Amino acid sequence: MQFAFTEDQLTISQAARDMLVETCTPAELRKQLEAGKPRDDARWSTISEMGLIGMLAPENAGGLGMTMVDLIGIAEAAGYVGLPEPLVEQAGVVVPLLARLDDNRDWLGKVLAGAVVAIGHPVNPFVANADSADALLLADGDDIHLIAPGDVTLTRAESFDPFRRLFSVQWTPSASTKVGSDWGDTADRGALLAAAEMIGLAQRSIDLAVAYAKDRVQFGKPIGTTQAIKHMIASAQVKVEFARPVVHAAAAELPVGTLAARARIAHAKIAAGSAADVATRMAVQAHGAMGMTWEVDLHFFLKRAFALNYAWGTPTQHRETVMARVESVRTGPDATFAAELS
Repeated sequence: MQFAFTEDQLTISQAARDMLVETCTPAELRKQLEAGKPRDDARWSTISEMGLIGMLAPENAGGLGMTMVDLIGIAEAAGYVGLPEPLVEQAGVVVPLLARLDDNRDWLGKVLAGAVVAIGHPVNPFVANADSADALLLADGDDIHLIAPGDVTLTRAESFDPFRRLFSVQWTPSASTKVGSDWGDTADRGALLAAAEMIGLAQRSIDLAVAYAKDRVQFGKPIGTTQAIKHMIASAQVKVEFARPVVHAAAAELPVGTLAARARIAHAKIAAGSAADVATRMAVQAHGAMGMTWEVDLHFFLKRAFALNYAWGTPTQHRETVMARVESVRTGPDATFAAELS
């Protein structure tokens, strides 16, 4: 059985990563934050023109008809650069949800063209990017409503991550705004993609720590030559290397839809969150006292990792899913993969 990514998948991910690394630098992030802009228009236009938003949309709707496995590397790349724009959520959560609705009011095509739809799923207490969205998908019980921005009242909620613009939304549901009654695997998609982003954030934190340890000289030699720093960085990298395959496996098993597959996604979120926590804390330590200051670029990635760890389900909620799988579905060496279990 082939578990590796295909050459095409690797090529697409690398092209997206190269573009994001070039256009979404920490210096650009600081400029965007100072300007108070939710999106960089040029970068968002490039993302749209590359077809990244429509990767998971059906071909007959103008998309590429690809799968979560194709998108997972791009989500990791978005985490690696701390991307403020909602590429991951639009491409991996909003587009599949709109595609499965009987009547999406033509918003699937609009999103593929670069419009943004904010999503208020019941698992999240706040709605991200609600102030800059062209429309909102909101929950009323199990029902899904498509709401215009002018029909809601927003209250800003403070976020640890300055680029996560979170809002409480007051609105009134009606029969005319209802577009569906089944969220499907939306929450699982959100959790899985958040896990992939946290892998990218963890790796970026490690890379920043390595670069600093090579340059910072104390007592006549780089601090990276000391065993204490080497072991600290290596331990964080091991956490990432063990978490990354879990995220990839969860992406492959998402379509299965069984409890075992959902537990794999929950495991991925837990493992990625733990890896990101270890990596970002290590990187702060590696930077020494200056690691606690906002002037260090590391904080863009530390704050995003902390925020994503509690988005699309808390660690406690995901542990409950894993325990439900352990208690109700057989485990053991002959039950390794979710796809093998009913």
